[in-house]
Amino acid sequence: MGSPAALACCTALVLVLLSSASEVPEEKDFEQREVTFDIDEFMQEMQQHSSSNTWQVKGLGLTSRGGQPSFGPRSAGGPPRLEYPVEFPLGQPTFDNIQAICINGDHRPRYPDSYFPVSGYGKLKRMASSVNELEYLLNACCGSNHTWGTEVTLCCASMAWKFAIDSYCEEDASIKDHQSECCRPRGSDRLKCFHNQAPNPNYTATQELPVPRIPSTETFDFTPMDCPRKIQSPYVPRAPRGQTNVIQSPKKDFNFPPGRPSADNIESLCRDQKLRPLYKVNCLRNSGYELMSRQAKTINRVEKGFKQCCKKKQGVLECADQKWREELSKFCLNKNGEPVDFECCFDNVEDSRYTCFKNLSPDPYYNLTSAAKELSLHNLCDTHKIINKKFPVGFPLKSFVNQCCPLSEEERVLCFAQELIAVTKQCWNSPPSLRDCCRMSSHERPQCISKILVNAITKATKASSEKKKCPLHYIL
Repeated sequence: MGSPAALACCTALVLVLLSSASEVPEEKDFEQREVTFDIDEFMQEMQQHSSSNTWQVKGLGLTSRGGQPSFGPRSAGGPPRLEYPVEFPLGQPTFDNIQAICINGDHRPRYPDSYFPVSGYGKLKRMASSVNELEYLLNACCGSNHTWGTEVTLCCASMAWKFAIDSYCEEDASIKDHQSECCRPRGSDRLKCFHNQAPNPNYTATQELPVPRIPSTETFDFTPMDCPRKIQSPYVPRAPRGQTNVIQSPKKDFNFPPGRPSADNIESLCRDQKLRPLYKVNCLRNSGYELMSRQAKTINRVEKGFKQCCKKKQGVLECADQKWREELSKFCLNKNGEPVDFECCFDNVEDSRYTCFKNLSPDPYYNLTSAAKELSLHNLCDTHKIINKKFPVGFPLKSFVNQCCPLSEEERVLCFAQELIAVTKQCWNSPPSLRDCCRMSSHERPQCISKILVNAITKATKASSEKKKCPLHYIL
């Protein structure tokens, strides 16, 4: 026989039906028929609901907002209501799913604040927040895949996954609620439990349309130096509370592979060679940046060969193409004869390999450097060290660099604007360099301070134009 709670629910349902029938206006005729249902089947379903003690939600059709709410009964004293599905937890990154993690990142659910009601659903909200955080970190790891290679990308993803699990369990333990069963174990047992509970361990795409990314509010520090040779998931300490999110993922500041010389680009290839930089590699750490260092050295050798070829009066194109092919063939082979971990290097057919490099080039016509770039605050990320050393502006740049430079190009615009406003608040105790700006109206001050910075950036850019530059766009 069913539980008292189920019987009470059945009784309530019958009473509601009777009450609804008694409220039908007398002046209208309605066809009446007997309503029947299988009481045993109904009570069995109710018992399944009340005995459910899992926070997984599987097999539900999700929308770009993360899920399609459904309204069902809530068992007394049971887990949070599951009307708002959340695909939690995410599976452990492995060599088998790392490609899907990166390719399908924009086609897995995210859960904005508007997805849930304002009140309630605390546990589901924590799960959703954990998914949002981890998806953001995985996207950052995947963003440098071409620079790092598969092993380091997987290492980054594995560490981000463990970091997200530890963060979730730490928050879960701090709240007076039924603790998630997988948070009770420690170490590898905890990780195994979460992975086994993952509804989508292969990271397949579940959203037909791309979903918007939700920025992270956590601090996750990663460098390839943290990775052992064999991929593991070592402990990543939780950053102090109150810090803004900083993901130390290197962004290469060069165009690799270089475009293949052809009749369509040989003119700009030779004409603008002095505008294209060469690269130093001693700025890179000894471990974790081997692929990036190899790419930078290959560019330097290709450009050196182009310089020699462009001086010729005849056969310039043939010379340049031969040099390009020679250096990219060298790039693909390690000292032990094995192919380098780069997508074009695994093709054993030379012509197919060269076609791959040609198609992958971000600047196939050598026109990205054909015109002088307009300097802006974005260039502060490349020149701040020279500015502090040779062209000081009278106020610290550390906040600009730490807060804005790790962000994407689009996110930097807003960040720099916010930092400029923050500098204007120093006018009550303004350094001499800001006095003229501080005499202006409040809406004119940020533009004035921006001009000071751009002027310093211009000087620093000219001072460094003759030197080799670091292939990393940003290093703390």
